[in-house]
Formats: sequence, C-alpha cells, structure tokens
Amino acid sequence: MIPAGFDYHAPRSVADALKLLGDLGPEAKLLAGGHSLLPMMKLRFAAPTALIDLGKISELRGIEQAGNEIRIGAMTTENDLLRSKLLADKVPLLVEGVAWIADPQVRYKGTIGGDISHADPGNDHPALMLALDASFVLTGAKGQRVVKADGYFLGVYSTQIEPGEILTQIRVPIPAAGTGWSYQKLKRKTGDFATAASAVLLQMKGGKVAKASIALTNLAATPLKAREAESFLVGKPINENNLSEAARLAMDITDPAQCQRGSPDYKTAMCGEMTRRALQAAAARAK
Repeated sequence: MIPAGFDYHAPRSVADALKLLGDLGPEAKLLAGGHSLLPMMKLRFAAPTALIDLGKISELRGIEQAGNEIRIGAMTTENDLLRSKLLADKVPLLVEGVAWIADPQVRYKGTIGGDISHADPGNDHPALMLALDASFVLTGAKGQRVVKADGYFLGVYSTQIEPGEILTQIRVPIPAAGTGWSYQKLKRKTGDFATAASAVLLQMKGGKVAKASIALTNLAATPLKAREAESFLVGKPINENNLSEAARLAMDITDPAQCQRGSPDYKTAMCGEMTRRALQAAAARAK
C-alpha cells in the first residue's frame, strides 16, 4: 500500500516544531522513529496531512545524570539506551528491557519517546517506566509540565499529552544501591510484541523484601502496576509460597485481549509465570 499524500517538515528546534504543530493543526503528526506511524499510513489507517520529523532536533537526544535522576531525551534511540554505560550502572532494568525490544535494525531507529507516545499496550517502555516511577516532560507553547508515568497511559494509543504538546524528556529516579531488577518477557519470536511481560525492582533487607515495584506489559489496554502484589511482598522472604501469591495477585488485575499470541487465559497464566521469574531474578541480583 502507498500512503495518502502529506507535507513533510524537518524542524531543527523544539520551538520550531511547536510552531509547526500550532500552524498545521490537529491533522499534522509528529514523526519519531516511524516504526508505528509509517506502517499505519501505508495501510491507510492513518492519513495525516503533514509529518513533523523530530529527527534533526539535537536537543531531544542524549542521556545524562542530574542529581538523583537520569534524564533521557525523547529522541534517544533504543540502541543508544542499550549501549549507555551510565544506564547500565544506574538503571540496569531499563537496559535489560531495551534488549528485548524488536531487533537491532529497529533499535537503531526506534526512539524511547516514540515508543512511549504511541501508547501501544504491547510496547515495552510503558511498563518499564511504571516500574521505575519515571516522569515525562511535556512541552507546549505555554511551557513545560511534568507528568508521572503512573496514570499517564489512558488506553490503547491514548495518553495525557495534549494537542500541541511534545514529549521532550524522560526522567527516571536512580534506584537505591543494591536494588535488584529483572524484565521477563514471553514472545513468540525475535522482534515480536510480548505475549506477557513483567518488570520488577526489588530491595531486600535481612532476607526479606523492603520494597517492590512490579509492572506488567500487554495484559490490558494500558500497562499495569501490580500494587497488591507489591504490598503483599513487603516484609516477606522470596520463597515458593510468597512467589505464588504475588503471581496470583498480579494475574488478578489483568484483562488481556484475545489475539494471535494466545487466549486471555493463556496470557494471564503467562503473566503469573513472568512475574514469578522476574521476582526470582531480581531477588538474586539484590544486594
């Protein structure tokens, strides 16, 4: 298929991109890596009148530490995340999660901001952001606002971003020293979305859980935070009984859709298994 006709713009600054958004109206779309938008355009599921390509805006790329948080430009590629020594040292959960995304060809062009903004429940970054308690910087004509990842995702392809705003930066608190981490993902083949996945951060003290963070991928219309499972684990050791109960509590909040990756019952069962594995791996890494 060939997409419908559109105008193409390649601004060199965020200010220029925002002006274009305002001038061109709601039928214009932002272009990041393009792995989601361009296929939809080719199938005529999307027909924007104009594309605003953010790829030439250098201020939207980069990874840096600012105090006790990591700040990531929204146009930073998955490959840059994967190869970042700073992230590997400070936020290894994010690096591990990125390694599960698609394949090298996609990771060289795909961006963290594009993945988050698309808000596909099968994308990996949304659940990783929930587990990491990240925040997003949204920039518009009236300035910036910072929105927590928890609550940002409203539904399939739907977020809190307003018309005329651009996701410009991701802010991730640096987990406490000794925090264990794991992202466990079941998928049918290399490059596929998750059948089910679980992201875990775990702090241990005296052989018991001091703090837990669990988020789930592709098990509802949005990524899910498994709060009851987190609360249940606090003050308890990671043993078979507690793993089973935490997995059950995670499974209880899911509402997966039927698709070629499996039935809702199968996906729910795999949520429990991925959560169990992630908790075990995170506990083994906790110091």
